[in-house]
Amino acid sequence: MPLPKDLDPYANPRAFYGAELRRLREAAGLSQNELGERAFCSGTYIGLFEAAERRPQAEISRALDELLGSGEHLQRLCRLARTSKVAGYFADAAELQLRAVSIAEHSSMVIPGLLQTESYARALTRAAHPYASDDVVDAHVRTRIERGLLLDSPAPPVLWVIVHEAAIRTPVGGAAVIAEQLDHLYAQASARPRVVVQVLPFSAGATPLLDSAVTLMHFPDAPPAAYTETAYSGQLVEDGALVEQISSAYDLARASALSPEASLSLIKSAAKDHATDAHLS
Repeated sequence: MPLPKDLDPYANPRAFYGAELRRLREAAGLSQNELGERAFCSGTYIGLFEAAERRPQAEISRALDELLGSGEHLQRLCRLARTSKVAGYFADAAELQLRAVSIAEHSSMVIPGLLQTESYARALTRAAHPYASDDVVDAHVRTRIERGLLLDSPAPPVLWVIVHEAAIRTPVGGAAVIAEQLDHLYAQASARPRVVVQVLPFSAGATPLLDSAVTLMHFPDAPPAAYTETAYSGQLVEDGALVEQISSAYDLARASALSPEASLSLIKSAAKDHATDAHLS
């Protein structure tokens, strides 16, 4: 459980939320564990909020306001603390990735965001938001590319990625764009020892998570979490039993995928095929 620490409550909205939660909890004479039990969560979870290491949640903020008799105080602070440059449904997962020591991703149709090129990200964003202005699309793309800088941090997480063969065969953005993306994917997996990429081939048939985009995250000081995503929504999963089920499914999918070496060969071959198509078009 995170130990109470002195925070500057005015450093940012999340720190203010954590300081106020701690103040209200201590005024009520409750420990983190006691408050967690009453709010149907763990004391560790309460500690993470107070330490400003986890973004507050609207539902639990409502419950805490009721338990602590604070009106809608924490709910209002929660709204301030949850501002983010990324889509609201992904904001919690994006933040957790910054703290993770390992990230495992499974994607059936697209290359995961941390490994996307700007052109590929732009093609995906434009396809998802066909009526958005160029400024809106540019902002989405900048945010996605900035997330990839996580791999350049002093202590980057281990990133293990499983992509279906469909993701490397579909010419997102056209042949030239996907060829550049696959060259980038190959380079990242070849040059970074903490990045591992596996391809799930068409020949594998039906496999666990086949129709899912899933991210699993492990942390040094907290239980693992998962994130599942569809086209316009996503869900952070922190229930231990469900995270374990997703993790088991991921392991089975990993066992059905090509080896990292064979996967790189397939990615390189697919990149050449797309480059040839781009040259002929």
